[in-house]
Amino acid sequence: MSQETVYAIASGKGGVGKTTTTVNLGTALAQAGKRVAIVDVDLGMANLAGFVSLSPDSTTLHDVLATNAPLDDATYRLAENIVAIPSGTGLDDYAATSPEGLRDVIETLRERFDYVFLDVGAGVSHETVLPLGLADAVLLISTPEPASVHDAKKTLELTDRAGGEIAGLIVTCTRPTGDVSYPEIADRLEVPLLATIPEDPAVRESVYAGKPLVVFKPDSPASAAYCRLAAEMADVEPPTAVAAEANAGESTKETAANNSANVDEDGDGDDQSGVASHDDVSSAITEAESDSS
Repeated sequence: MSQETVYAIASGKGGVGKTTTTVNLGTALAQAGKRVAIVDVDLGMANLAGFVSLSPDSTTLHDVLATNAPLDDATYRLAENIVAIPSGTGLDDYAATSPEGLRDVIETLRERFDYVFLDVGAGVSHETVLPLGLADAVLLISTPEPASVHDAKKTLELTDRAGGEIAGLIVTCTRPTGDVSYPEIADRLEVPLLATIPEDPAVRESVYAGKPLVVFKPDSPASAAYCRLAAEMADVEPPTAVAAEANAGESTKETAANNSANVDEDGDGDDQSGVASHDDVSSAITEAESDSS
C-alpha cells in the first residue's frame, strides 16, 4: 500500500467506523512524520468536523466545490503534519456544490501530502461513488454483522464499476469471542484483511471529546490497532507500547479470531446488535451477490 497516496475510506452502511478510521489512521500517520490530509467527501451528511472540534459553519469543501472559496480557505491545521478539509452541514450549501470539482481538489492534495484520506458517505449516489474511482485505492470498512458485510459486498461492486481498486478490509467493533472468523469474512469478500479494530468504549468517549482516539487515549486497544495499521502502511516501526503488545502475542489479528459487535463507532445512532454467526455472514454475502446479478 505504500505506493498509494489517496485512499477512499468507504462502506455501504453508516455507523461502522469510517470517520473514526479516517481521523485516527490519519493522525497516527501524522505522528509517524507523514504529511496527511483528511477530507470529508460525505457532502450530504458530513460529520468529520465534530470529530476534530472544527466548526462546520466555517469555510468548507462545500464552498470550494461551489467555487466560492479557494481550497486553502477550507484547509485547517489540526496538529503537526495533519490538516482537515471538512464539508458543511447546510442543505443550501450542499445544493450549490458540484461534486465533479473533487477531481481537482484531490489532485491538488496529492501533490502536497504523503497521504490523503477521503471519508466517503454511505449509500449509493453520485457523490459517494465518485471518490471510489478518484482514489488510488479503497479501504473497505465493515463490522462482522451480516447487514454490514452485505453492504460491504455492494461497496466492492460499486468500486469496480467506478474503476477503483480495493486495498483491503478493515473490520471494526471486534470481540475476542464469537462465531465469525475475520479472515474468513475477508476471504468471502475476496479482499485482503488489513486490520481488525477491537470494540473499545474509548472510541465513543473520544468522539464526544472531539479528539482523535490515538491522542485522547493512546494506550487503548483500538488506538493500538490503528497505530499498528499506520505503521504497516508507512513501513515504519510502531510506537514502543504497540510493538510490545504485538510481540507479546496480543495483536488484534491474532487474538480476536472471532467476534460480535454492538457499538456505533461513528456515534450516529446506528448501533449494531446481536451475535453474528458464520452462516449469517455467508448468507449476507451470497444475498449481495444475488442482488447484483
